[in-house]
Amino acid sequence: MDFNKIAQEVVKNIGGKENIAVMEHCATRLRIVAKDNDKVSVEGLKSIQGIGGYFFQSGQHQIIIGTGKVNKVFAIINSQGDIKTEGAKQEAYANLNPFQKGLRALADVFIPLIPVLVATGLCMGLRGFVLQLGVTLSPEVLTMTQVVTDTVFIFLPALVVWSTFKRFGGTPVIGMVLGLMLIAPMLPNAWEVASGAVKPLQLGIFRIEGFQGTILPALIVGIVGSYIEKWVKSWMPSVVDLVFTPFLTIVIGMILAFLVVGPIFTTIEDLVMTAIQGIIGLPLGIGGGLYGAFQQVLTVTGLHHSLMIVETSYLSTLGRNPLNALGTASMAGQAGAAIAFAMSIKNKEERALKFSSIVPCFFGITEPLLFGVTLTNSKVFISGMIGGAVGGIFAVLFDIAPSVMGVTFIPAIPAYLGNNLFGYLSMIAISMGVAMGVTKILVKKN
Repeated sequence: MDFNKIAQEVVKNIGGKENIAVMEHCATRLRIVAKDNDKVSVEGLKSIQGIGGYFFQSGQHQIIIGTGKVNKVFAIINSQGDIKTEGAKQEAYANLNPFQKGLRALADVFIPLIPVLVATGLCMGLRGFVLQLGVTLSPEVLTMTQVVTDTVFIFLPALVVWSTFKRFGGTPVIGMVLGLMLIAPMLPNAWEVASGAVKPLQLGIFRIEGFQGTILPALIVGIVGSYIEKWVKSWMPSVVDLVFTPFLTIVIGMILAFLVVGPIFTTIEDLVMTAIQGIIGLPLGIGGGLYGAFQQVLTVTGLHHSLMIVETSYLSTLGRNPLNALGTASMAGQAGAAIAFAMSIKNKEERALKFSSIVPCFFGITEPLLFGVTLTNSKVFISGMIGGAVGGIFAVLFDIAPSVMGVTFIPAIPAYLGNNLFGYLSMIAISMGVAMGVTKILVKKN
């Protein structure tokens, strides 16, 4: 691979060095935010010899070069150190339209929560695996494992409000306190109210209860609360700001949360979750097939970030997340189609580039595979969708759903220990196998 030539072609087609606002790179991709996107030659970038693909997403021009290679091209382009190499996300955000900014903000709220949700899900999987081996845990040990696995879900609404405050410029600790108020132990527990064990507080025409298991109301409370704090700060004298800004933010936020925001958005969340569960539960696994086929289509458009709130709601209410398995089925379908397509390519260099774009998919990163392999041939992409659909049907019929989100494919395996691991691995094999078979039928050797 001629790294110097690739670097020259990238600079030329991006509109010159002077058109690069920020340039960064990840393990496989060069990510550039251009000052003027009209000066960028998209076709030129796509046609560079030696790269694995190109796509534009979240305001960034992303050029797939490959592991161990992208850093060399990056170093050549910035050999003089005159290019800004930090802050690509912030620069890219300014170039997004309002809808894209909304999705990006949603992702920014939930991504910080993923590590603890992953850790909790893996602990649940390991405990289930130990119990399946016939090990009997004492009540004391079982209680300690429940502290590890249940704490995050009990306090999840509070974590959502905290993360939302942080994302929208509020004071995180105020957000945490406001979030904890949503699940305060002195309020009637939402689960107990639903079961009829206790009655909600009656404050005039308002019914007051905790917001256990809710995510959308917590998100809206966080957004509203952060703007309340900024509004109060805008007119509060600095000499009393430290005392009265938190006081007014918490009081006004609490009133709006329990009397307005909470009741409205709890109803909306219930309707959304009922609709999604209805689709996933369609007869013969049809809903799973639809999700398995189209989940990676959402990834191409960037809409997959909107699914985070649904996955979090699943975990919060049911303690399991069927979308995790269905998402992996969709990814496995695209991986199988990409592998079959790459194997059909006679040119060794091009084949190697395709395979380098496929590898990250097995660790949950599908953009290099999508834009570098399957989307280059519509028949390959459709073959991947068919494989994902079959795997999705299998996942629903065999009830494959872990207690985790944020990790897929190989990194998610520990979450399935004691939780239908054989079914999970079978689903991956089926998705990949079907996609490979369909690709071989539809695509001729290149």
